[in-house]
Amino acid sequence: MIELERVPFELESFWQQPPMEVIVTAVGPDSQGLADPIVHYVTGAGANIHEIQMYDRGAERLFAMLVRVEWPVEQESVATLRERLTEIGRVKGLTVRVWSRDEHARPPRLAICTTFRPEPPLAILRGIRDGRLKAEAAVMIGNRQACRGLAEQFDVPWHNVADEKGSPDNDRMVQLFDEYEVDYIVLARYMRVLPPRTCWEFAGGRIINLHHGLLPPFPGFRPYEDAFEHKMLTYGATAHFIVPELDAGNQIIHQSTITVRPGTSLEEIKRLGEGDNEPTCLAEAVRRVVDREVTLRFHRVVPVD
Repeated sequence: MIELERVPFELESFWQQPPMEVIVTAVGPDSQGLADPIVHYVTGAGANIHEIQMYDRGAERLFAMLVRVEWPVEQESVATLRERLTEIGRVKGLTVRVWSRDEHARPPRLAICTTFRPEPPLAILRGIRDGRLKAEAAVMIGNRQACRGLAEQFDVPWHNVADEKGSPDNDRMVQLFDEYEVDYIVLARYMRVLPPRTCWEFAGGRIINLHHGLLPPFPGFRPYEDAFEHKMLTYGATAHFIVPELDAGNQIIHQSTITVRPGTSLEEIKRLGEGDNEPTCLAEAVRRVVDREVTLRFHRVVPVD
């Protein structure tokens, strides 16, 4: 019988799993001592905290926290961490989410949210189909039925979460994000504002929004009209991470522009912008995120090391 030699220490170290970046969010009614048990647990387990943000919406008495850690997966799995922190959340009245891009060996799963315009979600779906976007369309969610046929064409589960006036059931949206184990939420010209609670729950660079104008000069719901009134000859689109209660100035992932001749009608400008520029902008932003070229740190887009 051959006795195997002990593996040298250097090889043992090589085979150990490196720490994994994990984002923890906790949201719930404001009270005292909510952050302490979460912070104590992750540090007690040997995690390094790289970022911590806490919010307190006094008028609504809403507490929210984000913690980004380097988690020692060789000591405890992310799944176990999730169980432990979920239990802490239950005791404290908090909804706790534990997410890591690296937990599963699969492409990131996208929730594509839509209202009327089909071009932005179509650009994402085509990019996935053609291999330009290394992601999976896990679900499409709309507050109108306009893009249902598109979801059926690409065999993506479809859910309309709104009433006949287009007012969405935001709690149902969150349930669907969890049900389909979504990594990133893509607001593909979704023309409703996500409530602050939803933004907190999926904070840390997990929500990508397409704005149909250049930021910061043309925010709001009428950026084409506003730029046209200022006699602009350059129009654009902006894809940015959603950060609750902050402007999008430091969260821009990608911008793209079109230039028109003087005298070009507003209708023609919108046709050019909506038909090609906006979807191209969004697809490139999603690619940058899923390819890990950029990420969000302390509310700023930074290149990935």
